Amino acid sequence: MNAPDTLTQLFFTAVDQFSTKAAALRFKEGGEWKGITHQELARRVQHAAIGLMELGVEPGDRVAILSENRPEWVVADFACLTARCADVSIYPTLPAPQVAYLLQDSGAKAVFVENAIQYEKVAAVRGEVPGLQYVIVFDVEEGMEGPGVMSLQELMQRGAGAEERYPNYRQDALAVKRDDLATLIYTSGTTGPPKGVMLSHYNFCSNVEAGLKVLTIGPDDSCLSLLPLSHSFERMAGYYTMFHRGTTINYAESVEQVPVNLREVKPTIVLSVPRLFEKIYARVLENAMAGSALKRRIFFWARRTAEQWADLELAKQPIPAALKLKKKIADKLVFSKLQARTGGRIRFFASGGAPLNPEIAKFFFAAGLVIVEGYGLSETTPIISVNPLDGVHIGTVGPPVPGVEVKIAEDGEILARGPNIMLGYFNKPEATKEAIDADGWFYTGDIGEFDPDGYIKITDRKKDIIVTAGGKKVAPQPIENMIKTNQFVLNAVMIGDKRKYPVLLVVPDVAALRKWAADRNMEADDVAAFLAQPDVIAKMEREVMGSLRDLASFEMPKKIALIEEDFSIERGELTPTLKVKRRAVEAANKEKIEALYAD
Repeated sequence: MNAPDTLTQLFFTAVDQFSTKAAALRFKEGGEWKGITHQELARRVQHAAIGLMELGVEPGDRVAILSENRPEWVVADFACLTARCADVSIYPTLPAPQVAYLLQDSGAKAVFVENAIQYEKVAAVRGEVPGLQYVIVFDVEEGMEGPGVMSLQELMQRGAGAEERYPNYRQDALAVKRDDLATLIYTSGTTGPPKGVMLSHYNFCSNVEAGLKVLTIGPDDSCLSLLPLSHSFERMAGYYTMFHRGTTINYAESVEQVPVNLREVKPTIVLSVPRLFEKIYARVLENAMAGSALKRRIFFWARRTAEQWADLELAKQPIPAALKLKKKIADKLVFSKLQARTGGRIRFFASGGAPLNPEIAKFFFAAGLVIVEGYGLSETTPIISVNPLDGVHIGTVGPPVPGVEVKIAEDGEILARGPNIMLGYFNKPEATKEAIDADGWFYTGDIGEFDPDGYIKITDRKKDIIVTAGGKKVAPQPIENMIKTNQFVLNAVMIGDKRKYPVLLVVPDVAALRKWAADRNMEADDVAAFLAQPDVIAKMEREVMGSLRDLASFEMPKKIALIEEDFSIERGELTPTLKVKRRAVEAANKEKIEALYAD
């Protein structure tokens, strides 16, 4: 079968090919998992697409989607694509002013919204977006009224009633060209306002095919979808790729419910960002430390044994029979429990969005839960490189995927070229010229290098590199990742650009710290008062500095400040994909930082 050139072709081919499957999509409702077949999905998509056309939405128009992951997101997306308009995916965590900016900047004619929370955001800013004609709601409640407001059900009924007027619906949908705009995905904006990344049908399709040449995925697989569909990684890998291969897509109820959903769904594939793996790792360590002295000894023996096995396995070296036996015992005593907590059927996890700490990646590999780390950006649809399952190199993001070229510029910046590179930034020709040169090379803004086997190793973001007052260059991300493996640390951000030395803002795991303090009769109800106690500060300094023993002296942070609350999306300190906005964190903690440098 020929690889699809367009997403409409991908959609119709999958619907035809997997028509006998029990479910294309699954979701939980009323405490039960329910499925939607490919044929039922196709019917809903057709009626929603014709409904849009009946409203006057024309090829080339933009329609926004503001919702958490759920089957209606897929209906809205494929309805837009088969109506030959482009959709604008908006993170549901964004506040109303940012939603207004994206609707206005994209020129959206209509917007799909999930529920009352998202509806209120749009209603509050509608006066600022005169071009927005229709608001289509998934979960309708009383009071949702006004010009152009309707339910998704109403839109589909309108489409069903007009079906006879569109006898060539499928033929027209398939007439879309491979270089036509499929979607606008706005960058998370760690610096400056978000830019609309223009991605074509072929940008996605080429990346789907490239990924499938590295990782085998099929109709017997089942994935748990938990990253936002507004993100290019989930959109391409967790949605289009899975749909193309007939893999059942299960929508997690929420981030909080992921541990429960993993055990219920028993997926074979899960895509995530490093934060999930960091949290699982921290919880495993915490449980081990909270157990009896015997349980702690068993855990650390099992971890040492499994890591010895992993070192040989990763290096493709023979494993002695005695070590194989010890590894079996370690699996039975310790790692089988972790495998059960993730559903017991995981073939692989995929991690992207930010660098994964090698210590965590090795722990999961040793536990029989392989994480294949990949790399890319929204502008590259997104995958540039990924580790193959049979050749994982921990600490790297794998070799470039087939069809994508990568080179390292003189200053260490990673450049990429291929069919996955975006069309450009929407209505921003100058920004597009800055990002893509005349030869088609996209400047990623990441610093990296190739290892001897051609695998890419990311050092840091170019804009995040700290240059101290003494001219020393410090890459903060790897250092922050080293600290985040500590059971007493939730988050950490390094500061120090143009300063005498680097310092750290550390978010402690207050619950873990309180358990430690309780044994020493140190307590305080107020978090700020608790963290201000000299013994608590000294404990955190020991934990943090102990994690960084191998750093060069100029890289070593000289002081730390404890932050009471973890960074959040709502306060503007994290992007929707949980990347730290360094400037926002620095601005929010200006007084603490100045105090660290005061003497």
